[in-house]
Amino acid sequence: MADRTLGAPPPDSALSQALKQWLFSFQEFWLLTAQAFRNIAATPFYAADTFLQMDSIGVGSLPIVVLTGFFTGAVMALQLSATLTEYGQIDRLGQLVSLSLVLELGPVLSALMIGARNASGMASELGSMVVTEQIDAMRALGTDPVKKLVTPRLIATIVMTFFLTLIADMCGIVGGWVYAVMGIHMNGALYWFSAFRILDASSMIQGLIKPLIFGGIIATVGCYYGMKARGGTQGVGRATTQAVVLASLLIIISDFLLSRLLVGILGT
Repeated sequence: MADRTLGAPPPDSALSQALKQWLFSFQEFWLLTAQAFRNIAATPFYAADTFLQMDSIGVGSLPIVVLTGFFTGAVMALQLSATLTEYGQIDRLGQLVSLSLVLELGPVLSALMIGARNASGMASELGSMVVTEQIDAMRALGTDPVKKLVTPRLIATIVMTFFLTLIADMCGIVGGWVYAVMGIHMNGALYWFSAFRILDASSMIQGLIKPLIFGGIIATVGCYYGMKARGGTQGVGRATTQAVVLASLLIIISDFLLSRLLVGILGT
């Protein structure tokens, strides 16, 4: 048996290789994210592509966001009404529904629905362009694929997630009102009065900051996995699955971190 060369480093273990691969992917992700945000202020602006993505993301996600928000509010009213009636606090039903939706459920559920639909779409679309060498052709023609493909999706997702969350919040409050009036015959005016009385500036700020962060997560994760897709159609499918899973996890984790940070700052 030949002796090992003196001073040669030992071969990397599987754990070491996995760790290096993870660190490399982590670096790639943040480099892509930084480049996409930096390109927002760089020319050319590709406004047509941005509006096209807004239409695809916003209008395409509207039905599922409306239905999710409405039935979330209705279910909350259904579950809370029994407990509140038991303690004689049914007049606070609107407060609990609106505050829960604006602070947590509206932003999180909307982002999860938008992410499930659009992170997968971005990953599959960009992944298909990568495996068919359209990205390489774009680079050969002197076009920056990150500027052309990633930045418009980033802007569109952040903007549309913000507005879709507002719609989901309102639909959820309406859903709670529908059940309150039709299910337990609560006074509708009392519901709306309590629902809007509880919403102060700090709760509104907290509820409107989260969609901006969640939109950035959805776009960057979806585009990152799309741009790194390899291995033909199987690679595209794998990238799509990974994009949805990671985007969902990051939304949940960042929701906790943002809530903790904003509660400390705003005192909500």
